[in-house]
Parts: sequence; C-alpha cells; structure tokens
Amino acid sequence: MKTAFVSGCFDLLHSGHVAFLRTAAQYGALHVGVASDATVLQLKGHPPANPQQERLYMVQNIAGVERAFISSAVGMLDFAPELRELKPDFFIVNHDGHTAEKAALCAELGTEYIVLPRLPEPGLPSRSSTQLRAQHLPWRVELAGAWLDQPFVSSLHAGGVICFSVEPTHDFMPRGGMAGSTRNRLAELFGGTLPNMPPEQLARLTFRYENGVDLVRRDISGAQDAIGLCVPGVTRQHYNGAYWPSEIEQITDEDTLAWLEQHIALYPTFERPQGYDPKAGMQPTRQNAAALARASEMTWRAILAKDDALLAESLNANRLAQQALLPAMFPPNLQVNLPAWKFTGAGGGGNVVTTDTQHPNALSIKIRR
Repeated sequence: MKTAFVSGCFDLLHSGHVAFLRTAAQYGALHVGVASDATVLQLKGHPPANPQQERLYMVQNIAGVERAFISSAVGMLDFAPELRELKPDFFIVNHDGHTAEKAALCAELGTEYIVLPRLPEPGLPSRSSTQLRAQHLPWRVELAGAWLDQPFVSSLHAGGVICFSVEPTHDFMPRGGMAGSTRNRLAELFGGTLPNMPPEQLARLTFRYENGVDLVRRDISGAQDAIGLCVPGVTRQHYNGAYWPSEIEQITDEDTLAWLEQHIALYPTFERPQGYDPKAGMQPTRQNAAALARASEMTWRAILAKDDALLAESLNANRLAQQALLPAMFPPNLQVNLPAWKFTGAGGGGNVVTTDTQHPNALSIKIRR
C-alpha cells in the first residue's frame, strides 16, 4: 500500500482540517506530523489554543489517519526527520501551506509533492483556524472614499475615506469587502480580542505588520482597513499622497451613531473571487479622484447633519465616482436592485452598503463604541 504524509499545526480543529485529512487519506496510508507547541509559537508568534498532546489526540482519532505524532524538529520543516525516515510516496499540502522548501525536500527524497485546493465539505462553510480565532473581532465598513487611501489616487487629489468599525453580529462572508485579511492579521497578533492600547497606535501596528515594517509588499493594503477595524465609532481619514492619513477625525456621540445604524445596512452579493484585481483597466485621472473626494465630502456632511436624503445621494455619488476610477470593481454579472448603494471596500463582489434597511436580505449593523 502506498503511503501519504501531511504536516500542520491543527490548532482549533475544524471541518476544513477533517476535509483535508480525508482527501489526503485517499492517496495512501496517512501519516500526520503535528507541530509542537514550540513550532506553533515560532511560526505564528503566539502559543496554540490547544497544547500539542491535545492536538495530537484529536488528529489521531480522525477516520483515515493511520498514524499521528508530534514532529521532532522545530520550524517550518519540523517534520523533516520523520519524512526522511518514512520516505512516503506522497507529501500533501493545501495551497496556503505550499512552500518552495517543502517541494525541494520532497524532490530530494523522491516523494511526489501534491498541492490541494482548500475545499470545504459540500454544504459546510470554508474554515480556517485564523478565521475562527478572529470570530469575536470587529469588521470594517468603508462608507465613502475608498481608494483615496492609496497614493496613486490621493496624489492626484486629496480626500477623505470614511469608515466605521462594526461588531460581529452576523456571519459576514470572509471575502466580502470588510477588511477580512487585515482582520486575520489582527487575530494572528492578538487572538480573538483587541488589546487595551490606544486605537490609533493599534492601527499603526496592524498596518505595519500586514505590509511589512518597511512597506515591502508589492500591493500595499490601505491604512483605512487597519484604522476602520481598530478605531471605534466613525472615522474620516484625510489622505494627500501618503499611505498614512495626515489627520483622523472621529465621531463617537451616541445620537449620530444610533442614527447611522438606523439608516445604513449591508446587502450581501457573492464572495469576491480569488485572484480578483480591482485595478484592471483603472482610470487614475485628477478628474476621477476629485469626483471621489467630493462624494466622500458629501457623505460626511450627510452624517453630521443626519440627513437621510443626502446620505442616499452620497452613496450613489461614491459608486459612480468609483466606477469611473476603477470599472473592474463592478463585475458584469452583478445584479443589485437598490435605490441607493455602493460597495464597501474594493468591490468585485462582497457586501454593498445601502440605505434600504427594510430589504429582506439586508443585514443590520452595530457600530463599535
């Protein structure tokens, strides 16, 4: 019988782990290397939620697992000694566990290296340990001005991005335009609760962590994601050609927040596809950037005045300005029949913000105080 090998942390065991192990077991007698507590701490930057013996117990009792053990080494290739000893026919990873080092080690040993897509069991949601750890963290809703936090837009015309932090009152879709990837970075840093530190300082830390301390990523995740998650209430962030805003205004008075909650809802469309590029075919002109800045200013006036008609007008103005600037934000198969709406975040799918709070598919929001 052929042999198969997988390795992983298997912390916060969930249905995605079970689906992956069941698929891997179809390749042969399945051996599983479970990362030690020391390896989890080194790779993740935090200790596991469950200690190694408990994680081992759960894995070795999943149907299809022939043998499970704690990997003897520490680090990304902690399983290497056991892999060299076993020399399995197959080494199996999911797509986000693939590394060149793993592939090279398998090539050296003559083991076939297989990368599987992360697929949930039919009828079950996609799960990851990071998402489970993040389930109590807030989400970010961008209400106006998205893309002005990118220098390629705000260097053409300065303007504000308006966001607010919302409580996780619904099972929002992970790729829904609500700063899910930045939220996952927060979970990696702090687990399921925000630390007790000044919100703007926390936002700066999160922004630097996600993009590399020297902003080394090719596509920099905008600061509005981190600020919108970490700073409570409603914020207007002023951008003028830089990645970090020159000023952050904040609305925290209860009357305004309660009014906004009653006049804004989220309407889910479909999850943003993998590989989606909102900047395809973009039109970064001064005219388009200025139109977006004006629409954002209109939204801010509507909130301060608690003017529901102006708020609806401003959402549509934001949508039209974004469509002129980044037409790929609006896929051709999109069907939204709402009187006033715009995407939250980078578009391509996900949630739209609407003033139609009575729509049967609308999701109410609770702004974080």
